[in-house]
Amino acid sequence: MATTLKVRPDQAVRDNRLRHLSWGKIAAFMVLALISVTWIVPFLWMLATSLKTAQDLVGTNFWPTHASLEPYRSAFFDFDRLQLWLRWTFNTVVITLTAVVGKVISTALVAYSFARLRWRGRDTVFAMVLGTMMIPGVVTMIPSFIVFSKLPAFGFQGSQNWINTFLPLTVPAFTGDAFFIFLMRQQMRGIPMELSEAAKIDGASEFRVWWNIIVPLVKPVMGVIAIFTFQAAWEDFMGPLLYLQSEAKYTLQLGLRQFEAAAGGLPAWNELMAASLIVMIPVLVVFLMFQRYFIEGVQISGGVKG
Repeated sequence: MATTLKVRPDQAVRDNRLRHLSWGKIAAFMVLALISVTWIVPFLWMLATSLKTAQDLVGTNFWPTHASLEPYRSAFFDFDRLQLWLRWTFNTVVITLTAVVGKVISTALVAYSFARLRWRGRDTVFAMVLGTMMIPGVVTMIPSFIVFSKLPAFGFQGSQNWINTFLPLTVPAFTGDAFFIFLMRQQMRGIPMELSEAAKIDGASEFRVWWNIIVPLVKPVMGVIAIFTFQAAWEDFMGPLLYLQSEAKYTLQLGLRQFEAAAGGLPAWNELMAASLIVMIPVLVVFLMFQRYFIEGVQISGGVKG
């Protein structure tokens, strides 16, 4: 009697994957692994340095001989630094959340106008908006500073203009972003117009169509915009350096620079890396929490034609 060989489903799946594995896929995997190493090694160096003692900093060893959390305590609690760190964190959170809300809402509104409404000169204005992407930020840096220095700062005590306030770092977010507008417009153009027309027949206003029909369908792309805006605002150094002058209004990025400069000569690298890792944690947490929306948004935006 012949015996039959039973193959488990998981083993069959693995065998099928190995059968279809080509040299091209292996080469692509090796390249991606090499690129990943170039990004992971600096992070591991920061983590290892933040756990080193002062004696370990002298040698050339990559990992500390005796891991210590003393650099974290020294970076945040010595010399009454905790109060400053808490103040800088509050400032950064306010600026970042305001920028995220402003960028997402304004982008969705402007993209809706370009994608779903018909008005004279729409395509011309959209081309002009895309044209702003060709202008480097350093070109508009000085004109923007001059404009903000001329605008009155109503309601801000001790400030006659927008300089040394959060306004230059938050208000421009409510004017949208050219790339994000393009991304959102492409996604909205893929939504059938029949949905909007049916809602208008039922008596829905243009704003309600945007809010109740369009916005729920573009949430993945809005998540991508929110993640990118959060990262850019949280890690922004040049903007706060230009517009914030008093130490009480500094952000965490300026606080790190202040922390480095306070050391005089060479900074204590273990304490500086400890502070940098703590400052970087919110960006990692936000990405890990919303990576599902990020992946969905990238897949959707990449598959939309227009």
